[in-house]
Amino acid sequence: QLRLVQSGGGSVQAGGSLRLSCVDQYARACMAWFRQTPGKEREAVAGIYTSTGSAQYTDSVKGRFTISQDNTKKTLYLQMDSLKPEDTAMYYCAAPLWCDSTRMMDANTVELWGQGTQVTVSS
Repeated sequence: QLRLVQSGGGSVQAGGSLRLSCVDQYARACMAWFRQTPGKEREAVAGIYTSTGSAQYTDSVKGRFTISQDNTKKTLYLQMDSLKPEDTAMYYCAAPLWCDSTRMMDANTVELWGQGTQVTVSS
């Protein structure tokens, strides 16, 4: 059974940092992180091309979040710094079906999801 296994997350005060991890069974051309709050659609946070390390971010996290990967460990990371209360959400790692810049960040074209991990930022 294909799986993405997440770890990390938790609760932190505004301005703090957290790191999320996601272990894959396979090496993939691209990976991404999404987040979702109750009543809202799942939104892309960051995506990365694993062969080059080239990354893209949604505007609200640019300069604060960093997506990276360790190809030898097949592990994806999301380092989240300067966290804000509005970053509070369930975060999901994702294996996109397509690795162009648009569809990599589209929740509708994700092939496989991690189980999700809660991030809570208090003011």
